[in-house]
Amino acid sequence: MSIEPALDPEILDFYTDHYREDARLHGSAQGRLELLRTRELLGRFLPSPPGRVVDVGGATGVHAAWLVGAGFDVDLLDPVPSHVAQAAEVPGVRARVGDARDLPFEDAVADVVLLLGPLYHLTVGADRLLALREAARVVRPGGVVVVAGISRYAGLLERAAIGGITDEVESSIRRAIETGVHDPRAGFTTAYFHRPDELAQEMSEAGLVEVAVFGVEGPSTPALDNLPLDQAEPLLGSAVRAARLVESDPALIAASPHFLGFGRVG
Repeated sequence: MSIEPALDPEILDFYTDHYREDARLHGSAQGRLELLRTRELLGRFLPSPPGRVVDVGGATGVHAAWLVGAGFDVDLLDPVPSHVAQAAEVPGVRARVGDARDLPFEDAVADVVLLLGPLYHLTVGADRLLALREAARVVRPGGVVVVAGISRYAGLLERAAIGGITDEVESSIRRAIETGVHDPRAGFTTAYFHRPDELAQEMSEAGLVEVAVFGVEGPSTPALDNLPLDQAEPLLGSAVRAARLVESDPALIAASPHFLGFGRVG
């Protein structure tokens, strides 16, 4: 099987010219909360280093750099050439352009595969399943696949917190909640938004076992979004605690803008 790396031109333009993932994760309160909680959750499930991690959709290497620093051997793939060029400058990271649906690795060569972005830019279910199966193929038996998803309600919660539910965006937000398909005219870019149980089901359909899905940021995100970073910083500790308290609560997982799903290869 061979699939040429392909990305919707609108998505490619968004990530090339309009968006910096590393700046978001370090320079905004919500981004800082997401980063703290992502690393906390990864720390629970990743094996102790050394080990090999394949970071699929790893962007400019924010997570890859942290993993290398922790002692892991890291390969990074991303469909955006400018991201790969930046990631390649991170010491210890092997970076290349690639497609989550066709990973350029042999079977069972990694201890961990991260999919911390690809699934929410694959709007067709068959493509998401293919990416998940590719991740499982590359991981050794007993290894871990980690998958990020965006909540169906992320756009609603973000817009509501800033008074942005207007006539112009209400219908597109309603469609995203109903169908999962996000309209870029409401902000962000073309994407697919999950429900927690839906993400778990897709992971199980790909053959992963012991699947668990957690809310990442928790319910404090809308409040933090409305504060400058210097005012939000003292609240991050409380926000992390709140997120941890309800990370597995079925009634509140979807209050997090992002989910992380963990599954093992049997």
